[in-house]
Amino acid sequence: MTVTVEEKTRTNSKFKLVGPKEIGYNVKQVDVFLDRARSYFLNADTDGKAITSHDVRTASFDPARGGYNAQAVDAAMDRIEDEFVLREKELLIGAEGERAWMIKIGKTASLLRARLHRPDGERFRRPTRKNIQSYNTDDVDVLCRELLTYIEDNGELSVDVVRRAIFAPVKGAEGYEESQVDAFLDRVVELMATIDIAADK
Repeated sequence: MTVTVEEKTRTNSKFKLVGPKEIGYNVKQVDVFLDRARSYFLNADTDGKAITSHDVRTASFDPARGGYNAQAVDAAMDRIEDEFVLREKELLIGAEGERAWMIKIGKTASLLRARLHRPDGERFRRPTRKNIQSYNTDDVDVLCRELLTYIEDNGELSVDVVRRAIFAPVKGAEGYEESQVDAFLDRVVELMATIDIAADK
């Protein structure tokens, strides 16, 4: 359901708002999530549920007329995710040592490589329902080949390319099952964000 942002919100917002008749992100949902994330990150929210980089990466907001500009919010969420990834790395190293962190990266990379090495058209499941929307296999396979080069040959690929990847829609078994592709790319982003942080240090 699409809601409309109240006029008083437009004068006290954290992000740029789209026009009153345009569609953006629900302001209240974005503000609530970011406030929770900030409180948890600053250790101010000791009673609330823990928030992880995965929670930031997979957060979604309802559409709203006159809401927050989606690109501005997405960019901020990417930066926040990177901060959470860095802290999770530091906490793991502090508790178990740098070797534990390297082992975690190695295990994730190994799992991802196994799927990336599958032949084109066979990397993910095909939906069993005929009319359900799926992802174009060629589009997904192109990105997978780029990811394999990135992981094995130090290829140049930005994590933001994966975060913003869009695949043409097809129907049913003509394409890959969306949920499985999305879950896989979620792990890819986690790995790439960790590698980028390591490279910057």
